[in-house]
Amino acid sequence: MSQIALPLTLRTSADPASIVIGNANRGVLDSLSDTAHWPFGTAVLTGPARSGKSLLGKWVSGEGVDVIDGADQVDETKLFHRWNAAQAAGTPLLLISDAQPWEISLPDLRSRLGAALQLEIGVPDDAMVAQLIDTMAAQRGLALADGAADYLAPRAERSFAGLEKLVATIDQLSLERKAPATMSLWRAALDATRGPEQARLL
Repeated sequence: MSQIALPLTLRTSADPASIVIGNANRGVLDSLSDTAHWPFGTAVLTGPARSGKSLLGKWVSGEGVDVIDGADQVDETKLFHRWNAAQAAGTPLLLISDAQPWEISLPDLRSRLGAALQLEIGVPDDAMVAQLIDTMAAQRGLALADGAADYLAPRAERSFAGLEKLVATIDQLSLERKAPATMSLWRAALDATRGPEQARLL
């Protein structure tokens, strides 16, 4: 697979949802698009909940990569056979794990995957958090008032799941109060998801 230019958001053919590209995942996407440099044609992807691991798996699956999502929940002997089959076929293999760290008991599998390319989605910075908030709101059809992402980014929880909860709370409050999503609702959502003290630290 040749190196590709990555836009601000990536839309997969398998799923219409956007993957926001920023500091937490840019290096991962670069590596996923260059399977020729995967040791033994194998990569292991880990990362926080709701960080887009499965969407990335669907994307590379469409590019000819054999993907095992939730690999940490699969029988280790079966995984070892899948690794051997991928080696025999010359097919790149991506294993996605929700466990951090992923503890592997089977020695043969542990040694093979220990030699694989290790990829991890990290913690989003303010710029990526702002992009995520805008994208999540757009996916919900939630119209945020101007300046929302810039206001919320430094105050929001630094996690993908936490940001989803924040945007969902703003949406819920807007519907319940039949009010536009302006600063009073942003603050109320921060209070509800992080607590008043944490929400107003910055």
